[in-house]
Amino acid sequence: MNYFEFYELPEAFNVDEAQVKRKFYSLSKEFHPDFYVNDTPEKQQEILELSTQNNKAFQVLSKPEKRLEYILQLHKQIAEGDKYQLPQDFLMEMMEVNEELMELEFDPNAEALDKLQKQVLGIEEELLLELNMYTSKYDKEEKQSEKELFLLKIKDLYYRQKYLLRIKESLNTFAHR
Repeated sequence: MNYFEFYELPEAFNVDEAQVKRKFYSLSKEFHPDFYVNDTPEKQQEILELSTQNNKAFQVLSKPEKRLEYILQLHKQIAEGDKYQLPQDFLMEMMEVNEELMELEFDPNAEALDKLQKQVLGIEEELLLELNMYTSKYDKEEKQSEKELFLLKIKDLYYRQKYLLRIKESLNTFAHR
């Protein structure tokens, strides 16, 4: 079941989080297993499944990163084990960052590490700004063909963020040595 439909919300990257929370609490009361102890085992199982569905929907819809991934999955833009080809210019930029990180491995330098961390933070902020722009456009767009184009951009930014996260983890590991 589609979590947006389950919560009676339009599919959107940017949702009213208070509305999501209200719907979660409302459905939590409606599907609380204690209210169905005198019902048939089938009805109790159905309520248990609906309660579980409510919890899963809330976990996804209440967190922007999970919601983003969920929408991409709904539209078959990402799947487990995908091998997405990142743009060459981005890969070149990341290669330079990785080379600087390797240099720091052999020749530790607090100033160079700080500079590299700031550079990565800047890249991350640019990606986030671009992602916010495309998710907002997607949410406002009426035409499905345009929405599909925005999804492709969002997918690309999603994979760039994932790649950058691995570099940030390496930087953090290195910084804590």
